[in-house]
Amino acid sequence: MTQFLPPNLLALFTPRDPIPFLPQLQKLPHEKQHNQPYCGIASFIKHFEDPRDAPPPTRAETREERLERKRREKMERRQGVMDGELKLWDPHNDPNAQGDAFKTLFVARVNHDTTESKLRREFEAYGPVKRVRGRPKTAKPRGYAFIEYEHERDMHCEFRPLPLRSQLRPLHTVAMLLTICFCLSRL
Repeated sequence: MTQFLPPNLLALFTPRDPIPFLPQLQKLPHEKQHNQPYCGIASFIKHFEDPRDAPPPTRAETREERLERKRREKMERRQGVMDGELKLWDPHNDPNAQGDAFKTLFVARVNHDTTESKLRREFEAYGPVKRVRGRPKTAKPRGYAFIEYEHERDMHCEFRPLPLRSQLRPLHTVAMLLTICFCLSRL
């Protein structure tokens, strides 16, 4: 088939000239004769420094040691900040603290659409409510609220599930949280 190709393509398939042979310029390494025999570094040891004069080796910090050091430094900084805040903390003279903690009930998992009036209406079934603190008017809903009763005994009453009149989550869930929160408020 190649006989039918044009001459410019046939020239691509022609073999090249053979590589010319050139004699080598030097002897191969195994043919050379050495004037001096090989020797190690024994003759240079006298120029080395004395090991007693060498500085001690420096040891770099590993990744685990660096992470542990940073964690420890962070804990120490945080502990210092907490100690300073603890010295300044006075719950009896706090202007933002209002009401009695022993009469206040913490309610969690409250629907974000629930208003303070709906919470008041729901929890007045257990006793007179003095104040309800939920979310501020302009803030994003937080999902929890504080209900302060007028009497501490109203907060101790048994929270039975009532028919839901508002958009609260089931009260049996709230009742478990109320028991826990009341115990925490006593600490």
